[in-house]
Amino acid sequence: MTDFDYKQLNDTLQSRIRVAIIAALVSVIEADFNFLKGMVKTTDGNLSTHLRKLEDAGYVSMKKKFVDRKPQTKYRITEKGKRALEEHINVLEKLIKK
Repeated sequence: MTDFDYKQLNDTLQSRIRVAIIAALVSVIEADFNFLKGMVKTTDGNLSTHLRKLEDAGYVSMKKKFVDRKPQTKYRITEKGKRALEEHINVLEKLIKK
């Protein structure tokens, strides 16, 4: 394990909530805020904060629209987000296999 460098781990995906969001999004085309809230089991504010960090990193895209005068927010994982998750998993697998 002497050649393992912890700096290879993705800082953005070190949060349990952020990795849970990415994992939930990788299996669907898109998801609304309430779906993610139910999957991740966190508060509105906490989910919103972590979604913003994923958006800022370019891992998640967000689209807002109104349905029957009610706001609806949908999220998708981006290609960059998929690559980041795959790379993060690969680094963890290297650590486990040592």
